[in-house]
Amino acid sequence: MKKLVKLSLFLYSLLLAVNTAVADDKVIGIGFQKGSGLLSVLKAQGTLEKSLSAQQLKVKWIEFPAGPQLLEALHAGNVDFGLTGAPPPIFAQAAGVDLLYVGAEPASPSAEAIVVAKDSPLKTVAQLRGKKVAFQKGSSSNLLVLAALRKAGLSMQDIQPVYLTPADARAAFVSGSIDAWVIWDPYLAAVQHSLPVRVLADHQGLLPANSFYEASRHLVEKSPAALNIILNQLAQTGAWARANPQLLAGIIAPQLGLPPAVIEVWQARSRYGVVPVSADIAARQQEIADLFYQNKLIPKPVNIRQQVWLWNPK
Repeated sequence: MKKLVKLSLFLYSLLLAVNTAVADDKVIGIGFQKGSGLLSVLKAQGTLEKSLSAQQLKVKWIEFPAGPQLLEALHAGNVDFGLTGAPPPIFAQAAGVDLLYVGAEPASPSAEAIVVAKDSPLKTVAQLRGKKVAFQKGSSSNLLVLAALRKAGLSMQDIQPVYLTPADARAAFVSGSIDAWVIWDPYLAAVQHSLPVRVLADHQGLLPANSFYEASRHLVEKSPAALNIILNQLAQTGAWARANPQLLAGIIAPQLGLPPAVIEVWQARSRYGVVPVSADIAARQQEIADLFYQNKLIPKPVNIRQQVWLWNPK
């Protein structure tokens, strides 16, 4: 009798697992960063849900503070799709995450910067030698500090990296416990508005870096039609955003609770426009990946082209 009960419980749990898997296949998890990028706009507009309903699919929106955390969730199967800067997928690939590059956003050279206090004695990137520099490890800021140091004839070994999330880094910056902070918009625009800061460097004159839309292999193989819908919807939203900057700001401002002046500065230096991951874009991403490997920031080299899914816009 006990064996029969155990067998019945096993079969019940197996059936429950199958039903859960089927239910999960009907829900697409999308990771986003609040107020950042087209995904936030798409979420606010609610148009994607309507587009996917024809495929009997639902959307689950999940917020993350930065790209590395988003891709950890993708690896765990909690997210199917998201947008990050260039470095997070490289770090994720090196850690064994089976992600696919499915789309790209154009580089925004001034949307990220190394900042110091306005009265700081630091005037150049070269003067960061031996200083405490805060940034989110594996994020786009990680690339900016690495590229800026290389241009100044320095390396990561010449500074004291302090790995902090944006919120923790801001607190450290305000307290004066770090010398410099590497941060992206909208945090950058917010700190420029509220604190006396000075920019040491941004991406101008450095290696250009795209932002990337990444998807799980599960989504690509099981729901390619849904993935095309998402990317085409993003492309339409990008065209709308470029044509309607004031309406765009009106959507984003309530999400972040930031002053209109901050939103205006941020949007003025943002670029929107989803494109397929071309050979040229993949080559630039490979150059960035090689740079991280050469500086021993990732444990092994990664191959970008092998992880590209070529989207055919309609």
